[in-house]
Amino acid sequence: MLAGSTQAQLSVSLHIGTPPAWGPAGYNDVRYYYLPDVEAYYDVRSSMFIYMSGNRWVHRSHLPGRYRNYDLYGGYKVVMNDYRGNSPYSHFREHRMKYAHGYRGNPQRNIGERNNHQKGNNEFNPNRNNGRGNDKGRGHGNEKKQERGNDKKDGHDNGNRK
Repeated sequence: MLAGSTQAQLSVSLHIGTPPAWGPAGYNDVRYYYLPDVEAYYDVRSSMFIYMSGNRWVHRSHLPGRYRNYDLYGGYKVVMNDYRGNSPYSHFREHRMKYAHGYRGNPQRNIGERNNHQKGNNEFNPNRNNGRGNDKGRGHGNEKKQERGNDKKDGHDNGNRK
């Protein structure tokens, strides 16, 4: 009898998404941003927006139509660096209270710059790296301002990287 040995090889690949050009600079290792102006999350790993539609949370490549003019570059992004998991919205009530519509923490710098010459549809396409949600480069939707200090003690960095 011949005795043989069999080797099995297991390969595990973990895809960490590339942050969008409109994302806050200095946070390449974070998975979620909370967008207070539109009460939505952005999942960097999947390049998807997460927001309430009807009575359920949905994952979409675009924001809902009512935010078609929302400026992702100008809008504030709360960096969710304390959350691990697949459901950042499990803390939505807390996030909505703490980071109300119009919330602005310390100034943020974006990873990239807006390219107003690109034409596109209402979807964020990470391959184009255009960084627009539904604003089509028009830059509307961030007229409200509200100042707050650093809330880093709660695990949300709010753009205070140097």
